[in-house]
Amino acid sequence: MLAVSALVAGCSGTPRAVARPTAVTTTPTTTTTTTTTTTTTFAVPEITTDTAGAASTTTAAPPTTVAASNLPPGYDGYASATYAQDANWLCQPGSTAEDICSRNLDATAVHADGTTEVIPFVPATDPAADCFYVYPTASLDLTYTSDMVPGETEEIAATLNQAARLRASCRVFAPIYRQTTVLGAIGAVGIPAEVQPDPYSDVLDAFKHFIANDSNGRPFVLVGHSQGASLLTTLVHNEIDNQPLLRNRLVSALLIGAGLTGTTFDNIALCTIVTQIGCLVTFASYRDRQPPVGGSGSACVNPVDPNGGAFVAHPFFSMAPSPTVGGAAMPFDDPARAAEVTTPFVTYPDMITVECVNSDRPGDGYLELRIHENPADPRTDDIHGESLPNWGMHLVDLNVVMGDLVNLIARQSDTFAD
Repeated sequence: MLAVSALVAGCSGTPRAVARPTAVTTTPTTTTTTTTTTTTTFAVPEITTDTAGAASTTTAAPPTTVAASNLPPGYDGYASATYAQDANWLCQPGSTAEDICSRNLDATAVHADGTTEVIPFVPATDPAADCFYVYPTASLDLTYTSDMVPGETEEIAATLNQAARLRASCRVFAPIYRQTTVLGAIGAVGIPAEVQPDPYSDVLDAFKHFIANDSNGRPFVLVGHSQGASLLTTLVHNEIDNQPLLRNRLVSALLIGAGLTGTTFDNIALCTIVTQIGCLVTFASYRDRQPPVGGSGSACVNPVDPNGGAFVAHPFFSMAPSPTVGGAAMPFDDPARAAEVTTPFVTYPDMITVECVNSDRPGDGYLELRIHENPADPRTDDIHGESLPNWGMHLVDLNVVMGDLVNLIARQSDTFAD
């Protein structure tokens, strides 16, 4: 089972041999005391937000709010019976249940010469925006649709890897939802005559509850990967794209690994500079030596700098053995040295360069990953992340540029506030 999930975790539908998952739009059936530590701040072009620092043990100051705007029809007074319960959120500021995103996110930087440096995580104390995150296919439940009990190496692992670190730039809201499972996605279990509940209905329910009860008119960022990105694509089509009351509060939509293009939406264009707001960031990542055959089916926006070019990425990989993100990181050529990393995450300074590369198809491109390996040094010369043929580095699409996504959200949020 773990081998199967490692291949398809994150897929948005039945795997195909020649293309990644693509977004499918559907119509819903229902309408401080701090620890002072020497830290490292990675240089990111034109972006100055610090993503490292001392881990805070105090309650964050109340977030800055903007004047509440009018809500669209169906939102004012909306209250979900499901998402009014804190237990049905993986991440929710002020939750009485465990906020998964508040777990330890400290990382160890492993340099090319084998030296290490601990980088404590610091959440933003007064973020300008909220992030609404929907995780990819991760559930190993033996049914077509998952239950509402998240698995530690499944939904929880995906959220820790893809959303928790965004707390350095935004408040993170991540609902548990009844998704299409890994077995459902690969066709190993039959589709029920009537799928109840529809995963999109859960996501819509959670989003409406979030907007009506938690956001207080604040700007928001949508974040999703694969199945999560596909569901959010439908949400944008149905609720945001042609609804100014919500679209005008959209900082950006980071919808990754789901086959989106510059023409996916009517009023939300691809981001082209780091200070652009109300725009779309999307990409599919592939190694430079294994480009997609026949195109990726996606547009490409480089999250380091949407204006284009090749840049050093700032990755964060998990040391935990979760199939959701392709397994545990191996930071050294010598496996025995892995014990030197005592933090839950690891990062590799100056090891990975990313650049958007266009394919032969108009509007089609991919985020090319170049690994700068050196067999003579003790640091690992590779990263994991492959899944199915021609899916590239799908499992670690977000991990590879996680520090850059944090910085991009911060820069866009600052622009929105101005």
